[in-house]
Amino acid sequence: MSTKKTVLSAAVSSLLALGALSVGSQVGAQEAETERCYGIVKAGKNDCAGPGHTCQGQASTDADPNEYVNVPAGTCERLVNGSTTPASESAG
Repeated sequence: MSTKKTVLSAAVSSLLALGALSVGSQVGAQEAETERCYGIVKAGKNDCAGPGHTCQGQASTDADPNEYVNVPAGTCERLVNGSTTPASESAG
Protein backbone atom coordinates (compact mmCIF):
# COMPACT_ATOMS: atom_id res chain seq x y z
CA MET A 1 0.00 0.00 0.00
CA SER A 2 2.81 2.39 0.84
CA THR A 3 4.52 1.76 -2.51
CA LYS A 4 1.31 2.63 -4.39
CA LYS A 5 1.03 5.92 -2.52
CA THR A 6 4.66 6.75 -3.20
CA VAL A 7 4.34 6.05 -6.93
CA LEU A 8 1.07 7.99 -7.17
CA SER A 9 2.55 10.92 -5.29
CA ALA A 10 5.59 10.99 -7.59
CA ALA A 11 3.37 10.87 -10.69
CA VAL A 12 1.17 13.73 -9.49
CA SER A 13 4.22 15.81 -8.54
CA SER A 14 5.71 15.26 -11.99
CA LEU A 15 2.51 16.39 -13.70
CA LEU A 16 2.32 19.51 -11.56
CA ALA A 17 5.95 20.37 -12.28
CA LEU A 18 5.43 19.97 -16.04
CA GLY A 19 2.32 22.14 -15.89
CA ALA A 20 4.21 24.89 -14.06
CA LEU A 21 6.98 24.85 -16.65
CA SER A 22 4.46 25.12 -19.46
CA VAL A 23 2.69 28.10 -17.88
CA GLY A 24 6.01 29.86 -17.23
CA SER A 25 7.04 29.66 -20.87
CA GLN A 26 3.65 30.98 -22.01
CA VAL A 27 3.94 34.01 -19.72
CA GLY A 28 7.40 34.83 -21.08
CA ALA A 29 6.14 34.64 -24.67
CA GLN A 30 3.15 36.85 -23.85
CA GLU A 31 5.37 39.52 -22.27
CA ALA A 32 7.56 39.60 -25.36
CA GLU A 33 4.52 40.33 -27.53
CA THR A 34 3.33 43.37 -25.53
CA GLU A 35 4.53 46.90 -24.90
CA ARG A 36 3.83 49.57 -22.32
CA CYS A 37 1.47 52.24 -23.62
CA TYR A 38 1.44 55.50 -21.67
CA GLY A 39 -1.30 58.12 -21.74
CA ILE A 40 -4.31 55.91 -22.48
CA VAL A 41 -5.07 54.69 -18.96
CA LYS A 42 -8.47 55.10 -17.31
CA ALA A 43 -8.35 56.05 -13.62
CA GLY A 44 -7.82 52.94 -11.51
CA LYS A 45 -7.00 50.71 -14.50
CA ASN A 46 -3.20 51.02 -14.81
CA ASP A 47 -1.09 47.85 -15.06
CA CYS A 48 1.72 48.68 -12.64
CA ALA A 49 3.44 51.29 -10.47
CA GLY A 50 3.43 54.94 -11.43
CA PRO A 51 4.29 58.32 -9.96
CA GLY A 52 3.12 58.50 -6.37
CA HIS A 53 2.13 54.83 -5.98
CA THR A 54 3.59 51.33 -6.25
CA CYS A 55 0.67 49.14 -7.34
CA GLN A 56 -1.58 48.45 -10.29
CA GLY A 57 -5.06 49.94 -10.24
CA GLN A 58 -4.02 53.13 -8.46
CA ALA A 59 -3.93 55.66 -11.31
CA SER A 60 -5.88 58.67 -10.07
CA THR A 61 -6.79 60.35 -13.39
CA ASP A 62 -7.76 59.34 -16.91
CA ALA A 63 -5.11 59.64 -19.66
CA ASP A 64 -2.22 60.34 -17.27
CA PRO A 65 0.86 60.48 -19.55
CA ASN A 66 2.99 58.75 -16.87
CA GLU A 67 0.67 55.75 -16.32
CA TYR A 68 0.59 52.73 -18.61
CA VAL A 69 -1.23 49.58 -19.63
CA ASN A 70 0.26 46.70 -21.57
CA VAL A 71 -1.05 46.40 -25.14
CA PRO A 72 -0.11 44.14 -28.06
CA ALA A 73 3.23 45.18 -29.58
CA GLY A 74 2.85 47.77 -32.33
CA THR A 75 -0.55 48.98 -31.13
CA CYS A 76 0.34 51.90 -28.86
CA GLU A 77 1.47 54.40 -31.48
CA ARG A 78 -1.87 53.96 -33.29
CA LEU A 79 -3.94 54.95 -30.23
CA VAL A 80 -4.94 58.54 -29.47
CA ASN A 81 -2.52 59.94 -26.86
CA GLY A 82 -0.60 56.63 -26.87
CA SER A 83 3.15 56.74 -26.31
CA THR A 84 5.74 54.06 -25.57
CA THR A 85 7.61 56.45 -23.24
CA PRO A 86 6.24 58.25 -20.16
CA ALA A 87 5.87 62.03 -20.32
CA SER A 88 8.37 62.47 -17.48
CA GLU A 89 11.03 60.68 -19.56
CA SER A 90 10.34 62.44 -22.86
CA ALA A 91 10.20 65.92 -21.22
CA GLY A 92 13.65 65.64 -19.68
